[in-house]
Amino acid sequence: MISNAESIGSSVTTNNDSRITRVGGKLRDLRLDELPQLIDVLIGDMSFVGTRPESTKYVKQYTEEMRATLLLPAGITSEASIRYKDEAKLLDSSENVDKTYLEEVLPGKMKYNLNSLKNYSFGEDILTMFRTLFAVMGKEYK
Repeated sequence: MISNAESIGSSVTTNNDSRITRVGGKLRDLRLDELPQLIDVLIGDMSFVGTRPESTKYVKQYTEEMRATLLLPAGITSEASIRYKDEAKLLDSSENVDKTYLEEVLPGKMKYNLNSLKNYSFGEDILTMFRTLFAVMGKEYK
């Protein structure tokens, strides 16, 4: 992303976002932009599986139930991440990206995050990691 990207445009990124640099676009396409988060996992600040942090702007819109997801450690992947791996494509056609994100994408992600919280198990986390690998390799997931 370009400098000061957070102060220009939406808090979510679309495919044709002018704030993404050419190199950044290639890294995103190959999902290599996630690699620095491995360092956070190794030092204990994140986990492999857990909720993806949202912008404070969106967290302020959480319902009481959604706030329960803040109790979970941040993670590199989750069921919501897999299901919404192409969210930028969903948002590309939107006239109001923030509104679409708040009204359509975020509630869907929260449904998966809350379900993961309610039904947590180590085995399910292992399955999520495998589903993530398949999703990165291009397998469609329903």
